[in-house]
Amino acid sequence: MIPPEVYSPAEDTILLMNASLRIASPEDRVLEIGTGNGEIAVALMDVGARVAATDINPFAASYAHSRGVPVIRCDLFAGICGIFDLILFNPPYLPTTPDERIDDWFEFALDGGVDGRETIQRFLADAPAFLSKNGRILLLISSLTGISEVSQLFADAGMISFVVSEESHEGEKLVVLLGMKDLCRV
Repeated sequence: MIPPEVYSPAEDTILLMNASLRIASPEDRVLEIGTGNGEIAVALMDVGARVAATDINPFAASYAHSRGVPVIRCDLFAGICGIFDLILFNPPYLPTTPDERIDDWFEFALDGGVDGRETIQRFLADAPAFLSKNGRILLLISSLTGISEVSQLFADAGMISFVVSEESHEGEKLVVLLGMKDLCRV
């Protein structure tokens, strides 16, 4: 049973997992940032991808580890070495004001800062350094986060991005962006 401090798989998890299974190949070195319950990492390991994962939440890291996911408890890329062919992230993307914060481990899965992009900005500032030359990023976001604003964050990081999956749920659109290094700018 998934501990109550760990985000349970929901529509966003399924959307990112399905996109990951379409994009990943068995020879890929995959890093999942914020693995949570490990659902996506396990699915990718089941098709032969070499997966490593991180999560800041100790309950999530422990639970994912119990499912066989090689996971490091850390914030984003802290403690990660190496280059990856595919980096996945279902970040905290909900716009959250300071008075809306819930101040527990579950908050790390939801709180994207005032504009919903706080963690995404930090992620995209570091991610290109961990990508192989033809590496890709799959990033799940919400229309509440600002799709064009996140696309601009990719561009600011020297990357191109485009939508590879989307679904509408309860007044928001969930989108998976595929990002790659802009080799024309390297």
